[in-house]
Amino acid sequence: MKLLQLSAALIAASVLPGCAPKGPEPIYYWGDYQQQIYSYYKKDTDPAKQIDALNLDIEKAKAVNKPVAPGLHAQLGLLYAKTGETDKAFGQFATEKQLFPESAPYMDFLMKKKGVAQ
Repeated sequence: MKLLQLSAALIAASVLPGCAPKGPEPIYYWGDYQQQIYSYYKKDTDPAKQIDALNLDIEKAKAVNKPVAPGLHAQLGLLYAKTGETDKAFGQFATEKQLFPESAPYMDFLMKKKGVAQ
């Protein structure tokens, strides 16, 4: 009888954690953003590949109807600036400012550094 009770307790203990809530759903869509930041600082990935990955994250975020993570557009802007696509860089900086107004001083600094004050 004790063996039966022990078996039932072990089964319950192994099944119940699967029923527990997993925590709150993230507000933002992060996708591959964190990995791209890591790769950017390690300089182990081509900027064009990072641009493609971040643009794909933006599309995936739209598909699941979630906003992208803070800083994603800023990072994309830095990558565009690095590849010489200044207009696209400024567009991404402006998008970051619009979505996250607290980033405005830094985005303004980046745009001013490139010769265009906004």
